[in-house]
Amino acid sequence: MTASASSRLVIDYRNATVDAVGPTHGISDAELSELQPYVSEQHDRIVNEHRNGVQRWQDLPDNTANADEVVEFANDARKTYRDFILIGIGGSSLGAIATIQALCHPYRNLLSDEERGGPRFFVLDNPDPEKVRATLETVDLSRTLVNVVSKSGQTAETAANFLVVRDALIQAVGKEQAARQIVATTDPENGILRQMADQEGYRTFPVPPGVDGRQTVLSAVGLIPAALAGVDIHQLLAGAAAMRARASSGDIRDNPAYLLAALSVLADTRHDKSMLVTMPYADGLFGLSDWFRQLWAESLGKKLSTDNEVVFAGQTPIKALGAIDQHSQIQLYTEGPNDKLIQLIAVGAYREKVEIPSPPKSATELSYFRGGELGQLLDCERLATAWALTETERPNITITTPTIDAFAVGEFFYMMQLQTVMAGALYHVNPFGQPGVEAGKNATYALMGREGYEDLKKELLTEPEDAGKYVSTP
Repeated sequence: MTASASSRLVIDYRNATVDAVGPTHGISDAELSELQPYVSEQHDRIVNEHRNGVQRWQDLPDNTANADEVVEFANDARKTYRDFILIGIGGSSLGAIATIQALCHPYRNLLSDEERGGPRFFVLDNPDPEKVRATLETVDLSRTLVNVVSKSGQTAETAANFLVVRDALIQAVGKEQAARQIVATTDPENGILRQMADQEGYRTFPVPPGVDGRQTVLSAVGLIPAALAGVDIHQLLAGAAAMRARASSGDIRDNPAYLLAALSVLADTRHDKSMLVTMPYADGLFGLSDWFRQLWAESLGKKLSTDNEVVFAGQTPIKALGAIDQHSQIQLYTEGPNDKLIQLIAVGAYREKVEIPSPPKSATELSYFRGGELGQLLDCERLATAWALTETERPNITITTPTIDAFAVGEFFYMMQLQTVMAGALYHVNPFGQPGVEAGKNATYALMGREGYEDLKKELLTEPEDAGKYVSTP
């Protein structure tokens, strides 16, 4: 178990060890010690790369000047706009969603303007025509701020959604006013969106150079939506900085990010745990699971190693929510294939306390609720799940935050990013870039008729002679 005075997260991995779940499924001290020299070597590499201008995501907690600018912008926008539309996908939206879900009222959009204290929050990520149309019909376009987030401006889903919203905005308020209501978070110098922003006069914020999209949550990408929703973004950065200080050691057992990386990779490569479940026991942290799922999958799911060998690396991330998924997934986790490592997220003290009323005397089966409280019940559910998993030799870890606040969310963001970087080193893959995603992007460009992709389109639309035998038709 690890903890520190400045960084408050606690990592308890006892239930993932040999002593708890046996040698077939549990990780031994010897295995962790065996990894230590390599982890130390990779830690030194990461530190040196950062010193030399690589791994620049680690600098984001220090960018308080950018946060100051975002806060100033957001304070004015919160007084001006009733609605806010974020247009982005993947790393351009998941971090903002996770932050706002964790730190704002769960029904924030339903509150009155006075109670909410800022614009309603809408996200257009998927180019689903029904959702896009419904969003445009719900917002008041004359009082809507639009934030389009794309480093290059070429992401098909984001570009298409933006063109639709931009056109609707122009029709509603005119081109000049529409330009005042659009904010672009994009590359500081290059790309289609940068060019459009410069030509049409949009307010812009930078996507930090040298940082992959899925690691931009602590930049303007994630901070603008958070600040517009009233989140204390300086506390987000402070939490990330505290975790960075705590995770500065090359020692597996002292560094929580390296510990989690080592446990996950050992569970996968030596104990056949090819899936990693992240299961918070708080509705507010479910978005964190979603954000981490993309981070883990896109960073580690790689065909080639850093030595250019075919390895098909990666551990499949799964998001779950306690206690809801005790009624949908835990049956599988406890009695199905023993192929998962489960990291539970516990909350020391929930922000609200709701007493459970005493049941009527006739309901004797419910008498155990007497004197109870909902947070107590939820935490007992977590403890019971950890026990049930351990009893059936299913390795599990518990990460505890004392409460859910901006500082803690910042800690989680930084820790999970560093955890992923070290896991990439342990898998011997490059955790940056996403070549598998690019293949799908290129195929989409071809099918939509983008110039220069004609040969690929022809290949995609040419069916094999026996294709019909595999298709069921009415």
